[in-house]
Amino acid sequence: MELVSQILAGDRRALARLISFVEDDGLAARQALAALYPHTGHAHIVGVTGAPGTGKSTLVNEMTKELRRRGRTVGIVGVDPTSPFTGGALLGDRVRMRDLAGDSGVFIRSMATRGSLGGLARATGEVVKVLDAAGFEMVLVETVGVGQAEVDIARTAHTTLVLEAPGLGDDVQAMKAGLMEIADVLVVNKADRPGAARTARALEVTLELGRSQRQDGDWRPPVLKTVALDGTGVEELLDTVAAHRAYLEKSGLWAVKEQERARSDLMRMLERTLVERRVERGGAIWLVGGGARVAAREVDVYAAVGALLDAGSIDGFP
Repeated sequence: MELVSQILAGDRRALARLISFVEDDGLAARQALAALYPHTGHAHIVGVTGAPGTGKSTLVNEMTKELRRRGRTVGIVGVDPTSPFTGGALLGDRVRMRDLAGDSGVFIRSMATRGSLGGLARATGEVVKVLDAAGFEMVLVETVGVGQAEVDIARTAHTTLVLEAPGLGDDVQAMKAGLMEIADVLVVNKADRPGAARTARALEVTLELGRSQRQDGDWRPPVLKTVALDGTGVEELLDTVAAHRAYLEKSGLWAVKEQERARSDLMRMLERTLVERRVERGGAIWLVGGGARVAAREVDVYAAVGALLDAGSIDGFP
């Protein structure tokens, strides 16, 4: 495809067009992704997650500026929540990262969740692959920021940064499962505020308590302090991210993460394709009648799904 060759040649407009196609999930997008796939596997994918108010976008902005000073190219995917009432979304990353505009070594794409759970949009993984194929050395993925549920980033990123900030709640928040368990690096942002040292200590204690549950060998997630507004601690943070990549490569865990990501992609695509094919074969009509019977308690949802998967019962639900 011409669009693919343009992207590989560094055409940023072509890159933006293809990402729009990928979000719409058309046949042309899937063909382009297939053509680009052999060119992926080089970028370091870094996830940035944490509760709202921890300063994720501001920190991503400062990380990107420091990466550019180091001569690295950066792709940014920022995910924002979609309103359940209007379907709209405020794509705030472009507002907070205006000082990166015009830099040819940076590409920013804001995406709405469109109802997807787990902190990412449905097409986030595919967009990351496009940026990887386009030659960006590091891809930063900023999640929605909704709390302990957004752990999908761990299946997308090689390195996951979990942000905390003082003053957002009691220290028990730092001890909740989910985000703590996926952290490769813990960051106390807004460290110039009162209570930052206490927040860092709470994270250290939590790490020690959960040390036996981690599956990444000898890597112990460090707790770092940053002030994203003035760039304090950002250099040390990026040095730690680079050290984590070196650790993954030396230990063989980089290849393990790539295999896990591939398996996750396969399962997700298999589930989506099975549903699409069933709907195309009359499943949409069946869902109306089947849904009515489930709601009327005439049949349970497990039996209903079993009937839908049985090719012989699409036209006549037992």
